[in-house]
Amino acid sequence: MTERKVNPAPRVRNGPEGISRISVCGYKSLCSEQGLEVRPLTILAGANSSGKTSVMQPLLLLKQTLEAAYDPGPLLLDGPNVHFTSAKQLLSRIHGQQCRGAFDVALQTDGGSEIKLTFKRDPKGFAIESLTYKHNATGPHELREGMTETEIVPAVPAELRRLQRAIERGEKRKVRWAVFRDKWILSVGLQTIEGGERFYPLGSPVGNFPGYVERTIHLPGLRANPARTYRVTPVSGPFPGTFDNYVASVVSSWQAEKGKLQALGEAMEELGLTWKVSSRPLDDTQVELLVGRLPRSRRGGAQDLVSIADVGFGVSQALPVVVALLVAKPGNILYIEEPEIHLHPKAQAAMAKLLADAARRGVRVVAETHSSTLLRSVQTLVAKGELSPEIVKLHWFTRNPDDGSTKIDSADLDKKGAFGDWPSDFDGVALEVEGGYLDAVESRSFAR
Repeated sequence: MTERKVNPAPRVRNGPEGISRISVCGYKSLCSEQGLEVRPLTILAGANSSGKTSVMQPLLLLKQTLEAAYDPGPLLLDGPNVHFTSAKQLLSRIHGQQCRGAFDVALQTDGGSEIKLTFKRDPKGFAIESLTYKHNATGPHELREGMTETEIVPAVPAELRRLQRAIERGEKRKVRWAVFRDKWILSVGLQTIEGGERFYPLGSPVGNFPGYVERTIHLPGLRANPARTYRVTPVSGPFPGTFDNYVASVVSSWQAEKGKLQALGEAMEELGLTWKVSSRPLDDTQVELLVGRLPRSRRGGAQDLVSIADVGFGVSQALPVVVALLVAKPGNILYIEEPEIHLHPKAQAAMAKLLADAARRGVRVVAETHSSTLLRSVQTLVAKGELSPEIVKLHWFTRNPDDGSTKIDSADLDKKGAFGDWPSDFDGVALEVEGGYLDAVESRSFAR
């Protein structure tokens, strides 16, 4: 990965500890290791099929595996966040050949803890080849299923090793160390050697990583169509699956919290879409979403609410984004695919401010975008001094036309909101289109 830095600032943690870096290798177009730093406002940009979604999908695979009500094995391939029917669909190929028959995903926190999971293909889909972990200055240590006790002991924290003698005294027989799997988490425990085998799981050395993964909020680009009714769902979080399924119930829960409901209305009004969002329970299982028919408040407007199914499509697509930005807590990753979808350019510019508001609260907003307007608006907020450049990170994705591999270039903003030259540029395309139009007009004028 190439770092293009302009007046770089020191890394500053904004809010509680969480995932600060994601690295992927061997996954789809990410054949060689590629990584991205996650800051409170992280922008993923680039052409279609350049690998933006691919770098986040391994995190979503881990998320949907943890959320499964049963043990799907090391990875749940076909779930609510990511859909595959075969392991070969997600392994890298160069010129039609698989790179390794395995892929890696590594996560790192602000405090320096790291885990790296290597998944290898097997007849049932995937198996865990290894889990490597490091906590602060200790490690790295590696766990694998089937390790011998001699191999395991160096990777076991000292406080767990002290339990071995206590369990042996209680059992009055020898125990040995073993590795066991719970979905994609490898843990260590003690196993009695003979005489009615028993197992004592003592925990996983991966620390808080499962919690960080489960608290990831995902809002896909293909959000649900507006409906007349919505099912009642839990609203306290974490939010399994994709967040668009929870929006109506969250809004309904805010009926008693006027501050949240007012903030939602103000945000939607700032986008120029509607001035009020409300809900109405229909029975114990269904709720209706209502929105103001006009974009701005006026006298008597409270009587002018209609079903969300009866207004422009942009309202139903932007509402989940705004609700997610208000719901997400500091430290959580909020991954939004195309927050600007179905929005007028003026609304896209306003969306940048809403993303920045959540980032300032310490939410880790990862926005995948094709909007030059949204990107330029983020730059403008920085240039105005309304958004610190230290909490923004830009990542540009390009795909090699010869072999299909993805390359990620990254940049920081300076105090003026500038970030240097991208490998390819939104503005260059806009200027090219504008120039083509002016040339065509001029040519038609001379032809007369």
